[in-house]
Amino acid sequence: MRTHDLIIIGTGSGNSLIGPEHDDLDIAIIERGVFGGTCLNVGCIPSKMLVYPAELAELAATTGPRLGVDTRFHHADWPAIRDRVFQRIDSIASGGQHYRECLEHVTVYPHDARFVGPKQVQVGGEVITAHQIVIAAGARPQIPDIAGLAETGFHTSDTIMRVDELPERLAIVGGGFIAAEMGSVFGGLGSNVTFIVRGDRMLSSEDHDISEAATRSYQARHDVRLGTTIERLERAGAETVVHLHGGEQLTVDALLIATGRVPNTDQLDLAAHGYQLNDAGYLRTDAYLATDVEGVWALGDITNPVQLKHVANHEARVVRHNLSHPDDRQQVDHRFIPHAVFGHPQVASVGLTERQAQARNIAYVTVTQPYGSAAYGWAMEDTTSFCKLLADPETRLLLGAHLIGPQASTLIQQLIQGMAFGQTVDEMASGQYYIHPALSEVVEQALLAL
Repeated sequence: MRTHDLIIIGTGSGNSLIGPEHDDLDIAIIERGVFGGTCLNVGCIPSKMLVYPAELAELAATTGPRLGVDTRFHHADWPAIRDRVFQRIDSIASGGQHYRECLEHVTVYPHDARFVGPKQVQVGGEVITAHQIVIAAGARPQIPDIAGLAETGFHTSDTIMRVDELPERLAIVGGGFIAAEMGSVFGGLGSNVTFIVRGDRMLSSEDHDISEAATRSYQARHDVRLGTTIERLERAGAETVVHLHGGEQLTVDALLIATGRVPNTDQLDLAAHGYQLNDAGYLRTDAYLATDVEGVWALGDITNPVQLKHVANHEARVVRHNLSHPDDRQQVDHRFIPHAVFGHPQVASVGLTERQAQARNIAYVTVTQPYGSAAYGWAMEDTTSFCKLLADPETRLLLGAHLIGPQASTLIQQLIQGMAFGQTVDEMASGQYYIHPALSEVVEQALLAL
């Protein structure tokens, strides 16, 4: 059994752990797929590279004519759009693997990993061990139990972005951020999209006002079936027939399953070897990202249900430090984790929603400021976008911020920074200039209204 100094399982944020301070270590990297992990290959990066042309198509079809500009959307050259994305991404992934393989102190194992002991990992036909191990093996799409699903065939976020043709009719099962983003992409580029949503709203984990506004927006542009589930699926030639509970049928050209993601702990067989998992299957770590097994750390989607790249990157920085500084370890800081949904419209959020504040009996004041109240929003003739803030009436600290509309993912950044540095809403509102007439004045006005 070969012994390394460090084993890293997964090459998403785990690949960023290796720095000059580790040049004297014998390092093993285990990656069963392509280098770069979810974000680079099947997540954040390709999806946003598709979001951008879809936004251009949406603006050409709707916004331009409304503002007196003679723009139209005729069609999308899907193979050209797809190839632009993956020709760039695939070269990065292959280049990253080649770079690691060329390092004398790094051994790349292109295999599945499975624990056969607390610190023994089977890769291919051998077992390896190490003094320290970092588990960064990510998550995978959750596949619901639907009769006929396996036989009919379906896509997940891992495959839908690489299809050969733009589907004329696309059914999406789910109403979360993956469903919203992919629906916006394919709908914007010309597909007829039907959302099959079990709940009563799109983006139901968002603040209620945000999710209601998002639902109205998606209903205005797509076929959104709320409170709906699938009874069974069947194949009819090149088409998929979706039998909904209640007797209704849909015939589509492609089916996307977007019902969430599950951690890969079961595939590593962690529970059998002393690792503690929670009820949802996530690997338990302490504040330093150490597991229950001495010398083993974990980060990213396999340990954190907040499956966001910026969270995994933060955790990777903490683990990288702790690997080299055992007597001066750092803790993770998950106080103010923001997120964004890059659909149409954009959504961004940080902190408590109003219902969470109510459920925890936290006193709050709130304000909702429409984009149209600011000069730039008024110039855009925006009548649906808004910024919603919640603050503590005593401390004047911001409890939560929620935006829906253009540039939401950018506009929220100042609010995240203010929360992280402990600024009051009054300090955020009046402690600096706001460029007039930039859209950021919506944030200023909301803060002043609190």
